[in-house]
Amino acid sequence: MSEERPLAARFSVQRKERLLEELRLNGSVLVTELARLLEVSEMTVRRDINDLARQGLVTRVHGGATLRSPLDHSVRTRGAAENGLARYTIGVVVPSLDYYYPHVVNGARVAAAQSRARIVLRGSRYDAADNRKQIQALVDTPGVHGVIAAPETAGTEGRELLRWLDTLPVPVVLVERRPGRGVVTSRLESVTTDHARGAEVAVRHLRSTGHDRIGLLASSTSPTAPPVQRGWTETLQSMRQHVDDTVCDDANRCEGPDAEAFMDDVLERCRATGTTAMLIHADRQALRFVQHCIDRGVRVPDDLSVVAYDDEVAHLGSPPISAVRPPKSWVGRVAVETLIARLEEGAARPVHHVQLEPELIVRESSVVAADVNSLQETEVIA
Repeated sequence: MSEERPLAARFSVQRKERLLEELRLNGSVLVTELARLLEVSEMTVRRDINDLARQGLVTRVHGGATLRSPLDHSVRTRGAAENGLARYTIGVVVPSLDYYYPHVVNGARVAAAQSRARIVLRGSRYDAADNRKQIQALVDTPGVHGVIAAPETAGTEGRELLRWLDTLPVPVVLVERRPGRGVVTSRLESVTTDHARGAEVAVRHLRSTGHDRIGLLASSTSPTAPPVQRGWTETLQSMRQHVDDTVCDDANRCEGPDAEAFMDDVLERCRATGTTAMLIHADRQALRFVQHCIDRGVRVPDDLSVVAYDDEVAHLGSPPISAVRPPKSWVGRVAVETLIARLEEGAARPVHHVQLEPELIVRESSVVAADVNSLQETEVIA
């Protein structure tokens, strides 16, 4: 017995080191994924997370953990930034603090910690006026060296906001946004996901599993929808399939009082056109659609295969839903690296617009269970 306890302690240390390594790489971890990765029980992972949280190294969240948030005051720590050692202070404004962007912020915090920088976070809405208000508040904060933001870019207000950002006295890096056509900027930089490529990977995966007609539901209010639709359209055309031969509609209609009637109509159009697979942006709508399929006796994936886009909650589906996963934490990391490079290299550095590729996580909604068991959520790199 005397030898077992030190051995168990060593295993515990190794698990926690691996957990922290995953956090540094991804910004957040899920208990279920860590348990599978480390080949231990979920209870063991939760215990490790609790221990690290008590030490002030991580912040516990529902179902997992993140790098320690500055809003987490459960444990008092004094990091480099708190001791006045931060080289830079970076303001970050994101339009959502509960979907997609927490991963981006976590990634930014990883890069900031590695560069001895401090992140000052402000939440905003999907609204150009509020974006400007929150960004201006950061610019007016003494000591802020630069800003990372995901502002609205569509319409007249969005274009005016981009032009205003280009005139700010501090450098600005956009995340998951880029100045569109008709907006000329000379200083704005950006880090984005190649969402068109993500849609292409999803369509080609579905084609490889035997589907000739592949439809699309994309959220019309999301800035991600246009490149996803473009990637879907171009990939179908490259496979000599006309987009009018399948189903294409607004995923937002999967929610609201007329959602069931809409989804029934989509299923009827799938039957009429011979569509046997759907790409759905985003996860929330994909979950609702798959649930509706099951309620209507449509088997997923046997009768209809589904791939979601974003991979925020797709793994919670029944069956778990295959999904395109943007490199959200890496978007945040590269944005910080781009901003710090601008601060250190100045105007001599060319303006950078960086694009990262997403990956496809294959689950049971697009591959029959027997094949998924061998894949074990294989990550198909885009």
